[in-house]
Amino acid sequence: MNSALLFAVVTAVLIPAHQFADHIVQTDSDASHKADAGWTGWRHLLVHVATYHLTVVAMLAATLALLDLPVSALGLTAGMAFSAITHALLDRRWPVRLILRLTGSAAFADRQTPVCGMYLADQSLHYACLWISALLIACL
Repeated sequence: MNSALLFAVVTAVLIPAHQFADHIVQTDSDASHKADAGWTGWRHLLVHVATYHLTVVAMLAATLALLDLPVSALGLTAGMAFSAITHALLDRRWPVRLILRLTGSAAFADRQTPVCGMYLADQSLHYACLWISALLIACL
């Protein structure tokens, strides 16, 4: 199997899976409280990351099975582990704010109109991490 083709297919699955899991599967409660301090925040974050990745794995597994595409257990494990770790880290919110501050975009983090800067930065960082996850899945 050509790893470039596998990368393209995996990427084509991860993007809509991310959208569905992050915006439909995630509950309002988890979205509102996943960055809270203490056990409450961690509980909401862990539930979100678990349901998110169950959704992603289900969509990816269905696609790979239906298209009869081989993926190594190492690649799938590495890609999903990287996704889970980075997704959880970014969803604590402070890393996104820190990255924006370090890149000279602190004002963007506070912007609410015409767009929510934190939300757009969060989503952009998730996509960058999904790109790495897709490379791990396709190349390992």
